[in-house]
Amino acid sequence: MVFYFSATGNSEWVARMLSSRFGLPCIRVNESSTITYDVSQSQYIFFVFPVHSWGPALTMLSFVDKLDLVNYAGQPVYAICTCGDDCGRTDRIFGEHLKYPLTAAYSVTMPNTYLLLPGFDVDSAQVEKEKLSQAKVRIEQISDRIRNGEIDASLYHAGHFANVKSRLIYPLFKKYAGAAPAFHVTSACTRCGLCSKLCPALNISMRKGEIPKWGKHCVQCLACIHRCPRRAIEYGTITQKKGRYKNPYVYK
Repeated sequence: MVFYFSATGNSEWVARMLSSRFGLPCIRVNESSTITYDVSQSQYIFFVFPVHSWGPALTMLSFVDKLDLVNYAGQPVYAICTCGDDCGRTDRIFGEHLKYPLTAAYSVTMPNTYLLLPGFDVDSAQVEKEKLSQAKVRIEQISDRIRNGEIDASLYHAGHFANVKSRLIYPLFKKYAGAAPAFHVTSACTRCGLCSKLCPALNISMRKGEIPKWGKHCVQCLACIHRCPRRAIEYGTITQKKGRYKNPYVYK
């Protein structure tokens, strides 16, 4: 089985490629996901998710905390992290939450999506194209190692100061991510309701004819801001001059 969480399509694209290569079903994860799965027919088990502030996406972490794999018989378990640059010790944090032995963790560098702090923006069109091209090669390398029963630590990019980032910054992210009151819509909003439907934390509420409102359980996946068809969502003023991104292989 390939369990995945994706906001902008990066992790979904990786999950689809792994699903195709290993003949496994893809299962999207969100707050309302089923938490019991029979894995008796799965030769491998994958968890594919983005890295947020050098740790696992909160939606995936919440999912694995409750997950029950029925008929698990020691199949290899892999974490595939998608990241704009480096992953820190996302692998270790994920392994600490997972109730099953983690065989290996790998990373795939993908186009940047984080926007909420100064200095962070989407990549240029050229950099995006290069990252996506290199990601295809990386996925093939990871797939080859798994088929051969090999573990290759060089295919996980922890980066510099990995422990500092993951053990100091990530806990702060977890603590304060939910308090994201700066999200709002502009006059371009058509009240289509897509942002509310997309939110994995069920944090965006909409009453008929009204604009969306954000609660206090945001996981900062940024699905809403990137996938709004009218580019009508902003975070304070910091995102006004920044780009938006959707994986071009998932969202045509």
